[in-house]
Amino acid sequence: MQRIDIHGVALEVERIDGPAGRAPLLFLHEGLGSVSMWRQRDRSWPHELCAATGRSGVVYSRRGYGRSDPVPDVRGAPGAPGFWTVGQHGPDYMHREALSVLPLLLAALDLRQPVLVGHSDGATIALLHAASHAVTATVAMAPHVFVEDVAIQAITAAREAFGSGLRERLARHHADVENAFWQWNDVWLSDAFRAFDIRATCSRIGSPLMLVQGRQDEYGTLEQLRAIERQVPQAMTLELEACGHSPHRDQPEALTRAVTAFLAPLP
Repeated sequence: MQRIDIHGVALEVERIDGPAGRAPLLFLHEGLGSVSMWRQRDRSWPHELCAATGRSGVVYSRRGYGRSDPVPDVRGAPGAPGFWTVGQHGPDYMHREALSVLPLLLAALDLRQPVLVGHSDGATIALLHAASHAVTATVAMAPHVFVEDVAIQAITAAREAFGSGLRERLARHHADVENAFWQWNDVWLSDAFRAFDIRATCSRIGSPLMLVQGRQDEYGTLEQLRAIERQVPQAMTLELEACGHSPHRDQPEALTRAVTAFLAPLP
């Protein structure tokens, strides 16, 4: 494990070794995720996918998650005194990660045109980055390209659960669990975020794209994928049965097989 400094903020990074000469995988976590949240019991899906595809990988925790530095005054009034914001996130927080933070992180890691593998918020960030930067491919699992009522209902339920057991479960994965939870929950439940919509932006994605969603996803409907398909006709879609919001936890073997096949012909 290492920490990479981006404009004075240290981000937690884990490297996964693999053969040289193929585009590496960069894993982007969900709204409550971190480096360690990709692991489930005694298995790590990023390690399994890197081994199956014959590629190296990088997993990192965004600011305020895992062992990365926290967001100052995370529930305070939003502000942007410099490169990093303080206080509550604005509706553009995923744009900032995709277009400002990620290019600097890739440069610091010397990663050129990686394969982006994103989950939930991380999938949205991956789509935004792929729409503006060169990547080898993108795998977007349970992405959010517009706000649905079902997502708001699930995130409202998460707020209620945070005071009755969820905080303790998340604390195993975050140095500052309050920072991790509220930076995600507050912005998603804000009035300003209801207008979030990146469907038109997705039309700029020209690199290979794989979309994945569980048919029992509690945070979004399959209209999320349909909306992207209308903008990116070349996208490959995988819908998984007996699968909720986290395909890599609910159907890891089927997901690994499909992603491996998708990436096999790519450089």
